[in-house]
Amino acid sequence: MSLSFANSIAVQSRARALVPLCAGAGAYLFFLYVGDTLLQDSDSFWQIKIGQWILDHGAVPYTDFYSFTRTGAPWVSTSWLSQVLFAFSYAQWDWAGPVMLTAIGMALTVAIFVHLLDAQIVAPRAVLFAMLALMLSIHHVLARPHILALPVMVAWVGLLMAAADRRTAPSWTWLPLMALWANLHGGFVLGLALIGPISLEAVEHAEKGQRLSLFMRWVLFGIAALIASCCTPYGWRTLMGATNILSLGELLTLIFEWMPANFATFTAFEGALLGLIALGYYRGLVLSAPRIFLILFLTWSALSHVRSIEAFAFLVPLVLAKPLGEMFPRPQLETVGVDHWPARYVTALGALMIVAASWTTTALYMGHHRFTFTMTQTPVAAADLIEKLGAKRIFNAYQFGGYLISRGIPVYVDGRAELYGEKFVMDFFKATEGKKPALLPRLLDEYKIDATILVADAPGPEILDQLKGWKRIYADDIAVVHVRENAGGAAPPK
Repeated sequence: MSLSFANSIAVQSRARALVPLCAGAGAYLFFLYVGDTLLQDSDSFWQIKIGQWILDHGAVPYTDFYSFTRTGAPWVSTSWLSQVLFAFSYAQWDWAGPVMLTAIGMALTVAIFVHLLDAQIVAPRAVLFAMLALMLSIHHVLARPHILALPVMVAWVGLLMAAADRRTAPSWTWLPLMALWANLHGGFVLGLALIGPISLEAVEHAEKGQRLSLFMRWVLFGIAALIASCCTPYGWRTLMGATNILSLGELLTLIFEWMPANFATFTAFEGALLGLIALGYYRGLVLSAPRIFLILFLTWSALSHVRSIEAFAFLVPLVLAKPLGEMFPRPQLETVGVDHWPARYVTALGALMIVAASWTTTALYMGHHRFTFTMTQTPVAAADLIEKLGAKRIFNAYQFGGYLISRGIPVYVDGRAELYGEKFVMDFFKATEGKKPALLPRLLDEYKIDATILVADAPGPEILDQLKGWKRIYADDIAVVHVRENAGGAAPPK
C-alpha cells in the first residue's frame, strides 16, 4: 500500500469524526433560527426567576415563596443547576441567552447521538436517525431544563449500551454523568431505571462462568449511580423531588406534556411506531429479550406521556444500533499503522471552522433579530392593571403563573404542580374550565381572592361575569381581569 493511499485512508477516517460536529452545528443553527418557538412555555419564567434567586443568595430553595397558597410549604428544585444556567444567560443576553443555551443543548445531544451511533452504523444512517429523532422531539424543545439534561441522558444510555455490547461492566468514571444529570433535571431517575435491563443484556451474552461476577459488578455500579444521583445540594431528597410528579394521578391527563399520546390525527410519533414495526417484519430484525424490554418500556413511556417521546426518539436507536450494525455492516477501511500528520490537522482545523462559523452566524443573526416570548403566555397589560389596582391575592390562570412570578406577583397556582398537589390543581381546573362552575365562587371566598386574571377564551371569565360581587374591568385577546366590587382599593384606575 502506497504512502499517499495510506494517508488518504487516515484522512478519511479522521474526517469521519467531523460528522457528529457537523450534525451538531446544523442542529444548533436550526434551533437558533427558530428560536422564538423555544419561548412559548411560561415555566421558563419561573425557572429563570429561581435561578436568579439562587445566584443572588448563594443557596437553593427548600420552601415555596412565590405563591400565597403554598407559602412556606416544603419544595425542592430538582433542576437548580439548569435554572442557574438559564438565569445567567438571560442576565447576559436577555431572551437570546436561553435560546442559545437551548440550541447548544440540542447541538450537544445530536453530536453525541451521532457519535455513539457511528460506532455501529455508517454515518449517513446515524445522521438520518438524528433527523428523525429531532422531528419526533421538536414539540418539546423549549427553553427549559430538560433540554440541558438531554445530552447527558443520551451519553449515559449510550455508554451503558456500549458496555453491554462489549459484555463488560460500566466504568466508574461515568458516575459524574449521573451526578450532573441529577443536578440538571429530575429525569435522571430514568437513567437509574435503565441500568437494570441494560445489565441483563450484558449478562445474557457473557460467558457462563463470568455471568455472576459481571452481574454483581453491574449491581455495584447501580448502587454507586444511586449514590451519585444524591450528590446534589438536596442529597437524598432529590430522589423524592424527582418522583413527586408521578403521584399526581388524574392531573397528569390535563397537563399537556404529561398527557398520553393522541392518535386522533396522524403524527410523527405514530409514523415512527409504524416504521419500527415495519422494519422488524421486513428485515426480520431479531433482538434479545432485554433489548425487546427496553424498546417496549420506552414505547410505553412515550404512549403514556408525550414528554417521553424525546426519550423514545433518542434512546431506541441506541438500543437498536448493534443489531442494525450487524444487519447492515459498514465497509471496512484498511488500518494504517502510522498516524500521518495531515490527518490529525484535518479534524482539528475542521472542528475550529465549524465552531467559528456557528459563532459568526450567531453574532450576525442576533445583530438584527430580537427574540421575544410568545404573547399568549405573557398577559402584560392585564398584569400592569393588576399591579395598579394593588390587589394582593390574585386568582390566576395556570399558564400565567410563571409570568406573574417573574414580575414578583404572588400567584395562586403555577407550573410546579407537584408543589400544589393533585386535588388543589384539579379543583382549579374544574372550576375554571366549567366542569364544576359552583366550585369557583367557593375557591374565591376560601382563599380571599381580590382579583382574577384568567385566559380570555376559557369558561372561567364567563362564569365570573354571572357571579354577584364580581366585575369585569379588563379584557383583551390574552386575558380577562375581574375584581371584587367591594374590595378595598380594587376599583379600576381612572
